[in-house]
Amino acid sequence: MNERFVELQGVNKRFGTHPVLKGFTMTVGRGEIVGLLGPNGSGKTTTIRLINGAIQPDEGAISVAGYDPAHDGEAVRRMSGILTESASFYANMSGLDNLRFFAELYGVTDRRRPDELLEEFGLTTARNQKTGTYSTGMKKRLGLAKALLHKPDLLFLDEPTNGLDPEGIRMVLEYIVQFNRRYGTTMILCSHLLQQLEEVCHRYLFLQEGRVIEAGTLPELQARHCTEVRLEVETDLALGGDRFEGFAARRLSAGKVEFTLPGKAAVPALMRRVTQEANVYGAAMVGHDLESLYFKIRGVAAHE
Repeated sequence: MNERFVELQGVNKRFGTHPVLKGFTMTVGRGEIVGLLGPNGSGKTTTIRLINGAIQPDEGAISVAGYDPAHDGEAVRRMSGILTESASFYANMSGLDNLRFFAELYGVTDRRRPDELLEEFGLTTARNQKTGTYSTGMKKRLGLAKALLHKPDLLFLDEPTNGLDPEGIRMVLEYIVQFNRRYGTTMILCSHLLQQLEEVCHRYLFLQEGRVIEAGTLPELQARHCTEVRLEVETDLALGGDRFEGFAARRLSAGKVEFTLPGKAAVPALMRRVTQEANVYGAAMVGHDLESLYFKIRGVAAHE
């Protein structure tokens, strides 16, 4: 991992008598894009509010680039950008005027910055339109532009693609990756759309009932939780006999066969044997994606 940029150690947080975080520990390296995964009520939003200094922990320590958000909240917020699920704007002001207003608040001296971001997110033609007339997708894109005005070192993204059409989703995800690569911005991202997270996150933290129950990159998680591999092969292969002894095989349809293997390392040998006997039109591992891992990890935690 890169240099530690965000660190929480043994953090407890209660609202009244209700514990929300319990001995919560996590680390985010500088320049990482980390996905916080968990059901509603698992502590994701509370974690972000603690890191941003909006609320204080009851116990434990938090550090952001060497700052303690509980005492240096203003410094942390100056270096941070945030996109919530429903970004707020002044409805009677245009998109451009909103960005100019927030740029002044953030101390952005480059007067071209608002126009650059409007162009980046396909809002140039709506720059003089009142934001009260913007669609949900337009407001989401404008919200991300607002969060990026001051080129933050730390970016919080809460459901960044909600309300966007497929083109808008692709635009936002690509820009998140590009911005991270260009500026090395550390990002903490929350979303229930797990397939989208696979395209942008370097690492994942799984939350349940106020604790981190698992963490790692996608390959690390696959190695720990996928003890066998299911491979779906589009082929005209005829099953029968013992030609594929050691590999469980079943026909899914007239042109598709599923093999169960002891691990990913067995895939090349199996495919060589299949291609010697039949045509192969495609192959894909199933059950190794982030969504499948999410349910496996939560299921393991529920039985511990």
